[in-house]
Amino acid sequence: MSITTDTTDAEAAAVLRRTGEIRSRAGLLTERARAGDSEWFRVDDDRLDDAVTLVAEVTRRRYPTLDIPFHSRWRHVEAGGVDRAADLDRRLDTADTGRRARAQIDLAVVSVLLDAGAGPDWYFDEPGTGLRFTRSEGLAVAGVHAFFDGAFSSDPADPLRVDAAGLRALTADRLAAAFGVTDRTPLVGLEGRTALLHRLADALDTRSEVYTDTRPGGLFDHLGGTDSVGAHHILSVLLDTLAPIWLAGNQIGEVPLGDCWPHPAVRGEQIPAGTAGWMPFHKLSQWLTYSLLEPFSWAGVEVTGLDELTALPEYRNGGLLIDTGVLTPRPADAADTVWQVGDELVVEWRALTVALLGELAPRVADALGVDPASLPLACVLEGGTWAAGRELAAVRRNGLPPLQIASDGTVF
Repeated sequence: MSITTDTTDAEAAAVLRRTGEIRSRAGLLTERARAGDSEWFRVDDDRLDDAVTLVAEVTRRRYPTLDIPFHSRWRHVEAGGVDRAADLDRRLDTADTGRRARAQIDLAVVSVLLDAGAGPDWYFDEPGTGLRFTRSEGLAVAGVHAFFDGAFSSDPADPLRVDAAGLRALTADRLAAAFGVTDRTPLVGLEGRTALLHRLADALDTRSEVYTDTRPGGLFDHLGGTDSVGAHHILSVLLDTLAPIWLAGNQIGEVPLGDCWPHPAVRGEQIPAGTAGWMPFHKLSQWLTYSLLEPFSWAGVEVTGLDELTALPEYRNGGLLIDTGVLTPRPADAADTVWQVGDELVVEWRALTVALLGELAPRVADALGVDPASLPLACVLEGGTWAAGRELAAVRRNGLPPLQIASDGTVF
């Protein structure tokens, strides 16, 4: 979908990349739903306490000392209690800080992009440990071993890297072999995953001034030259440079918007010119940003402004709100309908998720007896909301989300 405006296309797109716009527009739709003006959802604020209590309980069980890491792809890399990040460190051996950071960023970027729904029949048996993993954890662990084996590198002498030439040489068959795909363990979307990595290769080539040596890890050289970097700055660079890899089809003029969707109620005096009717999320780009916090930190670069990022509007976090009764879909057939990502109900569900989890986070900190300032949203999500949503889904629907969304893996 394309919308043209009097504001320049680039200016409008830049506005829609700000997390402040995500929050304010999500808040607008949430207050509208609270007022009873939404045709899609009812909000029951009395049930927020139930959600807070559950998230606090799950957080204490998972992290009894409340030493909670960031919500990031690295938690999936650690699946089964195996410290694969330390294994990467050992393999890098005498590498300097910059080389380590580049390799860690390379791995994080590819791992996040491969983190789409695996399907119910796929699993990965890890060599060495004998552990079997499925879904997000399985994709992360399989991706680590593919990375170790040089699947994404064009240089056989330097396997621990991702570069444009290596990505472009990757075929669906090679990816299938790396991920242990067989007739008995089919992996959903192999062709789509391969195509996404090919588009990443194109973006790395196109923006080589940011991605040195056409590697995702070149981002460290672009941003890591000081003692600190803002989380929102990392996100902004990702949104600017990687926008072409997302095929949502949403754009203003000729500028692609990515994970940004029409909603007719996003209007009003507070909406900047030329951007009315759009609800941005940038979920995967924010998930990638969360997953880059640690590589920068490990390299001695402090990442500031963590709470400028938003809650991730995906089906575990959104499912938590439905399953605790905070949100109730109005359509009687909502649970039986297969919704498209761009459907107004889905856009609104995601917006309400952003706003309500933003309200929930400081209340979870209070319930844990922790100063909210010392428990950033990234830790509440990890503690947290995603795990609680997953547990409720496991009990109620054998792990399935409360609403059925048809997705190509670039949003959910």
